[in-house]
Amino acid sequence: MTKVFLRVFALCAALSLLALPAMAQEKAAKEPEWQSLFDGKTLKGWKQADFAGGGVVEVDKGTLHVGMGESLSGLTFTNKVPETNFEVEVEGKKIQGSDFFCALTFPVGKEHCTFVMGGWGGAVVGISSLDQMDASENETTKYMKFEKDHWYKIRVRVTTKKIEAWIDEEKLADVELEGKKVSMRPGDIEQNVPFGIATYQTESAFKSIKIRTLAK
Repeated sequence: MTKVFLRVFALCAALSLLALPAMAQEKAAKEPEWQSLFDGKTLKGWKQADFAGGGVVEVDKGTLHVGMGESLSGLTFTNKVPETNFEVEVEGKKIQGSDFFCALTFPVGKEHCTFVMGGWGGAVVGISSLDQMDASENETTKYMKFEKDHWYKIRVRVTTKKIEAWIDEEKLADVELEGKKVSMRPGDIEQNVPFGIATYQTESAFKSIKIRTLAK
């Protein structure tokens, strides 16, 4: 009886191992595909935001280079993006400057907001605006040192229930949307609607910008 049981157990274990690759393939097949928004060669799909005194935006050696401006500089995507149930990922770095090297504006349903990295003098991280409070004064406010010439991976996920944001693998925002007022900080940054990147008195570069639609 014991031998029969052991044989059945061994057979079941072997079949389970054989099924693992198929399960992994099925999971991979269900993962939504990323769509690149920057071809590494041109500004196709983008326009330089008309910020007064903004630095020049150009493609340089496969990266999007945003020159330092008097205040805001940056670019805005000219094609449609999803309003919800999407994830966006950007790789960027600060070259020089003392304020935010990346402020990523994105839709949240019919509204928009901005994930700021290094604002208010270089260290504040957060979302502007939530319940009419800036990134420096709401529940997402964090402080982080950004090294020059270091590539950071920035990821934002928007669903009907949440806004989530990461820098590298650290989760820095997890906002429940129910009962929350999402809006842009009034001013020139609104030129980045519906999707765009801005800097403030800072020179930056971006080498990857991509988006994917999530299952509802």
